Amino acid sequence: MKKIDLVFLNEQGKSVTLSLNDPMEPVNAVAVKDAMTEIITRNVFTSAGGQLTSIKSARVSESIITPIELG
Repeated sequence: MKKIDLVFLNEQGKSVTLSLNDPMEPVNAVAVKDAMTEIITRNVFTSAGGQLTSIKSARVSESIITPIELG
């Protein structure tokens, strides 16, 4: 499963990650940055360390999940 992680800094300077499953590909960096800016501007999310204040990074990751048959 692929996901996109949007990493922000909060008022305490700590990282806050929002993860979304199944990002559209290819990922458009400008659209991602615009969406992250909008999240900050509208104060859509808060964290234990306060409001999100700036963009730190974004990344796409993929994990492979293999169930273990326990019998």
